[in-house]
Amino acid sequence: MDRQEATEQIRSVCNNIARELMKIHPAVPALKDEETQKVLYETVYELTKHVEVIKKKLNRLAATDDSKLL
Repeated sequence: MDRQEATEQIRSVCNNIARELMKIHPAVPALKDEETQKVLYETVYELTKHVEVIKKKLNRLAATDDSKLL
């Protein structure tokens, strides 16, 4: 696997994770437990932030690779 393939695979997984995390949010109120809801909302938010950090890092890496071509 080369860098481009690895980047595409990681980006695809990150996109899938982000989509799955979005499915959690609408289900949380049905738990009817304020403390659990709060923890879940905070945790999903943190997970989403970390996934976005990975995606941004991949974008920077791709930009660096592209600038070497110039």
